[in-house]
Amino acid sequence: MTDETAFEVGRNLAITPGAVVYENDFMQLLQYQPLTATVHERPLVMVPPCINKYYILDLQPENSYVRHAVAAGHTVFMVSWRNMPAAMGKATWDDYLQHGVMRAIEVAQDICSAPQVNALGFCVGGTLLACALAVLRARGEDPVASVTFLTTMLDFSDTGELSVFVDEPYVTARETEFAHGGVLRGRELALTFASLRANDLIWPYVVNNYLKGRTPEAFDLLYWNSDSTNLPGTMYAYYVRNTYLENNLRVPGKLSMCGVPVDLAAVDMPAYVMAAREDHIVPWRTAYATTGMVSGPTEFVLAASGHIAGVINAPARKKRNFWLNGALPADADAWFAGATAQPGSWWPHWTAWLANHGGAQVAAPTAAGNAAHAPIEPAPGRYVKDKST
Repeated sequence: MTDETAFEVGRNLAITPGAVVYENDFMQLLQYQPLTATVHERPLVMVPPCINKYYILDLQPENSYVRHAVAAGHTVFMVSWRNMPAAMGKATWDDYLQHGVMRAIEVAQDICSAPQVNALGFCVGGTLLACALAVLRARGEDPVASVTFLTTMLDFSDTGELSVFVDEPYVTARETEFAHGGVLRGRELALTFASLRANDLIWPYVVNNYLKGRTPEAFDLLYWNSDSTNLPGTMYAYYVRNTYLENNLRVPGKLSMCGVPVDLAAVDMPAYVMAAREDHIVPWRTAYATTGMVSGPTEFVLAASGHIAGVINAPARKKRNFWLNGALPADADAWFAGATAQPGSWWPHWTAWLANHGGAQVAAPTAAGNAAHAPIEPAPGRYVKDKST
């Protein structure tokens, strides 16, 4: 899809300075260097999707969402999911919650000596984050002051075009295939997503690359799009059955995770819910349903464009627009009918919202980590460089 010789993670992609301050078999946790003399006392923990690499949120300096958040005075931590080897094929959804999301929150709290953090989840990272928050609240814990969901599904009533790939025979076959472990290859998921937009993401490259012998142009977003990761088969089979197929997550108490029943209404901290109007992976009306599932004060923002371009829209480029409506009617179309269009990127709007939940200003940290979590290696770390085979 792109000239892959033009990019290299750590050279001209994912180059916001920082360090890996924690790692386990599931993820590395990155802490980024401050760009301001003072920072908000509550750090920001970002949970990206685990089916691609985290650096969609840190492409190049001019379009890095991470750098934008750091420049706004937040101490940012990023989960860098491991590209799972076959030996991790029996890892579960609960493992991703316990050893991924919740562990990242714990480490960020410890490093920043903060009773609470702010948290952000993107796509399936948002689904994982919501589940982790519901588990924590069921345990009586309250470590997250606010949550941001970027193009995330919690109610899977309408999954858009992806629904054509998921039915009972498919899920049963995958459960049988992964009954004793194994991994779902990232390239299979990448082909599935590309098939949804074959006229954009498959055939032009057949014509131009194969038939005409042309070299594709260098495009950072498409380079990332081709850099997929493997998932544990056990975790994947559980995910597709309980979300896409049966939509169990939306039913209070239907699922138990990490030993407690899950009720998304327990996610009661302030929430910022962002969707993209042309999103073919997370239909915006489906993302809007989140506003009726979480119970805290909620802001819904609709961006122009699709699943990725709607999210990665740096303000300096002055492209596209977004819609706002302070009311949250039950019907998504009623919300849109009353919404007003705003020019440019939604990022500054989110930054202003998050500042209200960041707490007091404190001196920026002079070094990454702490005595218990010493820096392991510079960002972007080893995990993100591990290519799928």
